[in-house]
Order: sequence, then structure tokens, then C-alpha cells
Amino acid sequence: MSVQVFLQGKLLGIESFVLAPQADGSASDEALVLGRAHWVTLLAEVLPRSLLADLGLARILLGSSGGGSFLLVLPVESLPAAEEFLRRASAGVSALSAGRLKLVWASTENLGDWTIVRKRLAEAMFRQQHTAPVTPEAFLPHEPVAVAPPEEYFTDVLAPRFRGAKSVGCNPDQPARILLDEGAYTWPLDGSADSIVLARHAAPEEDGTAAPVSRLGSRAAGRPAWGVLRGDVDGFGVRLRRSTTIEEHVQLSVLFKQFFAGELEVQCSMPDYWRKVTILYTGGDDFAVYGAWDALLQLAREMQRLFHRFVEANLAELPGPEGKTITMALELAPEPDSPFAYVYEAANRSVEAAKCVGKDCFSLFGRTVEWRHLQHAGELKDIMLRMVRDFGCPPQFLEELSGFYRDKIVPSARPDRPWRYHRRVALVLGSQSGPAGGTRGRAQSLEDRELHRLRSALITDIVGKGQAQVKLRPVGRVAVEWARLLMEA
Repeated sequence: MSVQVFLQGKLLGIESFVLAPQADGSASDEALVLGRAHWVTLLAEVLPRSLLADLGLARILLGSSGGGSFLLVLPVESLPAAEEFLRRASAGVSALSAGRLKLVWASTENLGDWTIVRKRLAEAMFRQQHTAPVTPEAFLPHEPVAVAPPEEYFTDVLAPRFRGAKSVGCNPDQPARILLDEGAYTWPLDGSADSIVLARHAAPEEDGTAAPVSRLGSRAAGRPAWGVLRGDVDGFGVRLRRSTTIEEHVQLSVLFKQFFAGELEVQCSMPDYWRKVTILYTGGDDFAVYGAWDALLQLAREMQRLFHRFVEANLAELPGPEGKTITMALELAPEPDSPFAYVYEAANRSVEAAKCVGKDCFSLFGRTVEWRHLQHAGELKDIMLRMVRDFGCPPQFLEELSGFYRDKIVPSARPDRPWRYHRRVALVLGSQSGPAGGTRGRAQSLEDRELHRLRSALITDIVGKGQAQVKLRPVGRVAVEWARLLMEA
């Protein structure tokens, strides 16, 4: 009986490649970032399938794919041919990415418990990632040659045609060059049993083409701003390493990949999102979408709710919190014409910073809050909007409330006493209450009582009570910025 071999492949340098500047040194635009993200997504799906097809092996040997990595089971006799195929693919990946993206792989025999096999795979992968290959050519004198990246492949082929393609494929001599609706090896994208599961929604224009980010921003309520939403599962790598069998490892990988691809595609087809949100990519444990800021905020809350239900249904019996929570970050573009790569990079930094603060959090408007507090921020936002729309408070009081929060930490700053915060907030709210800043006749009217109740509740929620020294709550900052964005026309 032939010995089985596990073959694992991984793409390195994904973020630096996607965010790399253009050939002229300027920041990458939307089309270039989109094309690069689509290519990376397709590489992790097409390469393992084309390898099996090139070797004449059954598709059932594909364990998991997507999210920048893949896992295969091969007979040991096919390993030399598989490595030759991957060397051709690696050369193509390096050429198309101008050396920024790297394909590495490792293999080990299927002998022993899965935990031991996984450890051997991890050690072999570590050596591949951190050891430069030594060849006789490396000792020969040579002049470095600047390679211009083929940007047209991403901007003119993948970016505009990916979402309408019916199949993807490649040729065996150039396995890294993904082809749309052609190729010696092809796989459908129509949702059939043999198709590749991908989320490809794009907010449409009136003529059916994908809307640019500037157009998406104009569809937002309040301020016409667009942004990028990033989500990442907390501790997913730890959860995979705790798998005791290969079946559990593959099941978890497939479950998470199908959840993000399926749920995001369904959600973005809903009336609240389909003309406001475009999917950048979905991976094995993360995703990125962009569009109108108000739709992204609502989508983040909905995805967190769906992920919580997904975990309860599939991971409830597994011990530990790893892989059971998700952290997201919403980053808004400072200007409608801000470079897409800059905003996407800021969203990546924000989600990583939020994961350092804690798990199961949401970073938005310069603050990181727990998901359970976001509902409270929404209620505070509704109170502020009601004070403006129903009781005649001018929108300027939102600007004054926003001024209470520091954007930078000042080491020498001393926290104020609670009564000082109460007095300052009360002065802002009190001086802005009612039309023209004056009373409206009967002081004990029902409207005045309701306004006083809302004002007291707002002060208490922003400042808090019962503490000797307080800091303004981050939920209050989120609510203030949320209300400000909605009030801007």
C-alpha cells in the first residue's frame, strides 16, 4: 500500500503585495487593489486543484483551500512531480507580484497521530519560510534587474471581469496566471457541487457595472463618506492547532470559509446593502468589504450576530474561547478621493490594534468598544438625534460634545472630577436646548420634562457616576461621532 503524504502550501507577503504602490510610486487605486486581492484569493483555490488535475489525481484528495493556504493528501510517488509543479507556480507567483508574494510548501508522511504530523508540517514550513534556498547560481556575480509588475493583468483583466466570470482556470505551463472563462483546467463558479465557493458581490451602477468608491460614498446617509470594514476571527490559528484529527482540522477550515463566503454574499444581496457595499475578499477566518459608511456599520453588527449564532451551532462543544469571537474595524476615508490603499491599510492597522486591546471588539471612530456596548452606543446616538430633531437643539452641540474627547493621550493630564464633567456637559446641553436657546413658555410641559430626562440620561451615560475620578466612556465618543455623521448633509 502506498504511503500517503500531506502537502501544505502557503502564500507569504499577501498584505504587502496588495498594498504595494504602483509602478510610478503612487498609492494603489481601487482597481489595482481589487485585482490583486482577487488574484490572491483565486491562487489559494486554483493552485491545489490544478496540481491534482496535472497529476491525474482525484479531487477528493483536496483537504482545504482558501485564505492564502491549502492542504493536500498525495501518494508518495507523486511528490516529486508535485514539487516540480509548485516550483513552476512559485516562479509565476514571483514574476506576477514583482517578488513581493512568495509561495512556500512543505510535506511530511501521514505517519502517527495528527498532532505529531501537524507539528512536523509546521517545522518543515518554518524552515521553508526562514531559510533561503542555496543554488550554485547564487554565488555568481550578477546585476539586480528591476522588474516592472504587470499591473494591467490586475486592473484590466481580474478587477473588471472577475465578478462576471462563469469559471476560472489555468494552463499547466503557467499555473500561477489565473484565467477567467478559459484554460486547460477550469472550475465553475456557479454554485454547483464542483464549483469554487467565492463571494463576489459588487454594488452596481445603473448600467450594471461596479460602482466606484466615490459613488458608494454618495449613497450613504448623512455625510457622503465611504470606508473599509475588516473582520478577523480571534484565535483561529490556535483553534486549528488544537484539532486532534485531520478530519477536525479540515472541517473547521471548510466551515469558516463557507460561513464568510456564504453569509457575506447573502447579506450583500439584501436591500440595505446591495447598492452600498462591495466585497473585497473573504478568507478562511477574515474578510474585507468597502462601501457607504452607514451600510458598513450596520453590516458589521449583522455579521457579528450571525457569527455568534454560527459558533453556538458548530463550536459550542469545543473548549476554550479561541475561534469563538470576532473583532472588526471600520475605517472611514478622510476625503472622497482618498487613495483606496491608504484606507484599506488603516483598516488593517485598526483591526490589529483592536485585537491587542481585547477580543470580541469593534474599532470605529477612533475608539474600540466591546460588541455588547455597541447597542448602547446606538441608543445614545438616537437620544442625540432626537434632541436635535424633536426638541430644537442645534446640531452644533454635537461638535462641542466631541471636543471633550482627546484624540491623543497626554501623560501630564489629570482626570477631572465627575462633577466637573457633569457641569461642562450640562452647560453644553442646557445652553443649546429649545429654539433660539430660550424657554418655550410652560416650564413644566411634557416636552420640557422629556427633554430634561433625555439630557440627564445623556450626561450620565457619557460621564458615568459613582466614581471618584472618571474618564469619558468610549461608547459616548462612538455615539457622538455616529450622530455627527448622520446629521451632516
